[in-house]
Amino acid sequence: MTDPTEPADPSGPQAGPTDQAGPTDQAGPTDQAGPTDQAGPPVGQAGQPGQAEPPAGPPGPPPAARPAIRTGRNLPVAVAVGVLLGGLAIVTLFTLKATFLLLVALAVGGALWEVSRAFASRNLTVTVIPVGAAGAAMLALAYWSGVRATLAAFATSVIALLAWRLTGGADGYVRDATASVFVLAYLPLPATFVALMLARPDGPRRVVIFVALAVLSDVGGYFAGILLGKHPMAPLISPRKTWEGLAGSLLAGLIGGAILLVTLLHGHWWEGAILGVAAVAAAVLGDLVESAIKRDLDIKDMGHILPGHGGVMERIDSLLIVAPVAWLLLTVFIPHAAH
Repeated sequence: MTDPTEPADPSGPQAGPTDQAGPTDQAGPTDQAGPTDQAGPPVGQAGQPGQAEPPAGPPGPPPAARPAIRTGRNLPVAVAVGVLLGGLAIVTLFTLKATFLLLVALAVGGALWEVSRAFASRNLTVTVIPVGAAGAAMLALAYWSGVRATLAAFATSVIALLAWRLTGGADGYVRDATASVFVLAYLPLPATFVALMLARPDGPRRVVIFVALAVLSDVGGYFAGILLGKHPMAPLISPRKTWEGLAGSLLAGLIGGAILLVTLLHGHWWEGAILGVAAVAAAVLGDLVESAIKRDLDIKDMGHILPGHGGVMERIDSLLIVAPVAWLLLTVFIPHAAH
């Protein structure tokens, strides 16, 4: 057998028609080329005459392309919906502020409906009607009667929920009663602190600060995360959240809090900075809590009623947790109504 890497004799006879390999000349199983018998490149193709071309190495990796930024949402639609909701909130706050309380009640009611449906996927029954009625009563009492009436309403509502579930028998009683009390504490109870802020003479400005800080946390974390995010913060709960995004949220909250508290309530800048950082911590916690709930229930979104955002719950998850924190710090820093 001729070595394929050896130069061919140019004076040798050319193969004629009778020299073609016949059927009996096909390579048998034992004639298959092994790893060391692979045919080299054609003789005399390139380089010096009579020398074999060295085998080409594997192709190099393609030039690294800049990774595309994935926002995870339809940004123009999300911004449009956010601006619409913000405008509606501003109009109701600074015209007849009690109408803003109606918006809060509608948002909590929508979130209650979404959460109850999500819980049902895991055979957890939330008694929607009594939870909704109790939540409405708590909001109204917080606005018109204050903290003590709200606390009494919450305790009475828990008792009522425990009694209501008795009608369903003992099977699954602990599971369903716990789910209903959890939802009452997770949705209407934090929302009562919005009503408590709103009831103050300078309530609309307090609510604007609270909402703005939650939005600044979301916006600062969103853009810092998609532009700089590399280190996951809670990969088992929310893989998209990064430490860089948290830094962006903190920076936005710190600056925004200092400006807003001085401008709207005539407080000190350092009080606003503390409020901003605390609000960001609460907002991030609210996002993580809802993400943990969704992962446990194996769902992506609680709903789809708000284009570009998902459900109502996706929009108010951080607001619910920020509300009691903002109410407490604003009460401490600005105990009397600002003029």
